[in-house]
Amino acid sequence: MTDYGHELLFGTFITPTAQPVHQAVELAVVADRAGLDLATFQDHPYLPKFHDTWTLITYAAARTSRIRLSGNVLSLPLRQPAVLARSHASLDRLTGGRIELGLGAGAFWDGIEAMGARRLTPGQAVSALGEAIRVIRAVWDADRPGPVSVHGEFYQAEGLKRGPAPAHDMSIWVGAYKPRMLRLIGRAADGVLPSLSYLEGGPGDYATINEHIDDSARESGRDPARVRRLLNINGTFSQFGRSFLNGPAEQWAEDLAGLALEHGISTFILATDDPATIEEYAAEVAPAVRELVAAERP
Repeated sequence: MTDYGHELLFGTFITPTAQPVHQAVELAVVADRAGLDLATFQDHPYLPKFHDTWTLITYAAARTSRIRLSGNVLSLPLRQPAVLARSHASLDRLTGGRIELGLGAGAFWDGIEAMGARRLTPGQAVSALGEAIRVIRAVWDADRPGPVSVHGEFYQAEGLKRGPAPAHDMSIWVGAYKPRMLRLIGRAADGVLPSLSYLEGGPGDYATINEHIDDSARESGRDPARVRRLLNINGTFSQFGRSFLNGPAEQWAEDLAGLALEHGISTFILATDDPATIEEYAAEVAPAVRELVAAERP
């Protein structure tokens, strides 16, 4: 069993659909009022059927009062790291510390290239993300003397002024599945954010994810517990239990508590655009998972 002792968080994974125009924002409002911890949004800027995710996050931030917001995950090849750093820090300060940075190395390269960005190989994309994290953290390190100086293969920052710092210790959560990216997370990021639907072996694949991150963290002199383990989930509420995350709320709670205690997953983000499902998840599942996990923790 692996439990990193993190506080349990529950959120929703919202499609940034452009029609109806306010649907995604209203779902964030539902999640906020229901008591969830996070409202997150996909990022596919090359699809005109979706809103621009960063614009959506800023609008949702103004419509909500307590929930934290994040991209899930923002496409790095279409978003300059220095701009990401300053925009996230600015909105975090404006919202009193309610913004996190979800970051991805890039996928759907035809769409990315069509918008003018360079197509990268998988290895190049990992290297570029590592350089971007260096730039972002350097910008946020507002109290350090001297300008930012990063000379990478993909990102250059020379003479860039530091700041502003975010209002809180903002996390960088990275969408990842493969060993090289997972090892980068162990060295440099604050969380891993895969989707259950993309884990070929199901929830059990998280053991391998943890192994790569933990080994890399230790080799880098970091405590593996500094890396939060998140998971995008999907499922169906039904009267009778049929399979994993397909049954009543009580079964959902047992399924998720098992993942928390066995694999150390501490953040569960439900992919749904249904207000009633969001409310049931917040009212029936999240409190029960917290209770089950607390009963097993020392």
